[in-house]
Amino acid sequence: MIPKPVQRANWALAFLLELVALGALLWWGFHTGSGLALHLLLGLGTPVLTAVLWGTFLAPRATRPLPVPLAITAKLAVFLVAAVAAYAVGAHAFAVGFAVVAVLNTALLVVDREAMEIQAGGTRG
Repeated sequence: MIPKPVQRANWALAFLLELVALGALLWWGFHTGSGLALHLLLGLGTPVLTAVLWGTFLAPRATRPLPVPLAITAKLAVFLVAAVAAYAVGAHAFAVGFAVVAVLNTALLVVDREAMEIQAGGTRG
């Protein structure tokens, strides 16, 4: 069982990583392509679309939550895309560090979820 302070810190880190991912997508969008219209479309549209999809399918209170294995895969995919976006705009060290922290954070969330389900007598799904 993960101690409560570690659990809370990891959940806070997860939220921060989500915000950073949106920021990386915004940064990438404003530096991709040419012309103001494309910069605005990608710079604002990509993070907004990602946030809507995250809230619908991946957030703790998602309106249409995905099954846990699929949700974990989707979250890691979003983090990977954000890391690639940051790498593409030249933030190489940041992108690698972000990817590593996101994978470790997600792994700890998975372990924590399993521990909570085992303690509650539930099954994994």
